[in-house]
Amino acid sequence: LVSALNLHCGPPGMTMPTPAVRGWKSRNDLKAKSKADRVKVHPPVNPAEMVVLKERFTQYELIIRALGAEFKEEMLRQRYEDEVGYLAEEKARHEAEEHRMLKAWNDAENERLRKIRERRVKQEQEQEELKRLQTALALEKRMEVYIKEKELEILTLQEESKNFNTLDNLEQRIEDALDNPKNYNFALDKEGRIVKRTVQK
Repeated sequence: LVSALNLHCGPPGMTMPTPAVRGWKSRNDLKAKSKADRVKVHPPVNPAEMVVLKERFTQYELIIRALGAEFKEEMLRQRYEDEVGYLAEEKARHEAEEHRMLKAWNDAENERLRKIRERRVKQEQEQEELKRLQTALALEKRMEVYIKEKELEILTLQEESKNFNTLDNLEQRIEDALDNPKNYNFALDKEGRIVKRTVQK
């Protein structure tokens, strides 16, 4: 057949060379010498496994047929409802109802979040007010302590000023010092006690 085709591919009167073509063997061809003694043996089959596989395959076919029948029925019913317009009306009603429910849910959710936000803002304001009050009280307390310390310093200075030397009592102080001489030539220990005193001449 290939030779016949090749003969008709060239110009009239010209014979084309036939290329070597490796095709399939026909049913009547003999086996190859390398495969003449080979005996084809089917793989062993487990009878218990074959029974389980057949049962599962039967169940699979039943399920596929049932699904196909259900899908076909659904498709026919869908086509019928589309033709009569019932599905479009039902779909519009369902979408309107769903929109109403979603809108109501959205309003309720916004109200809930608004209340939470108001409570949070109120708590923050209360905490800020409490913080300002505590700061003011602490400042007032520090001012009171500061004023008391200054008053005590003033009183101490007033008491000490009574012993200051002035022009009015200078002569009297000199006379008192001469009448009551004091010896400051002494040594103190670590505790402040006088441990050694030099006799004043």
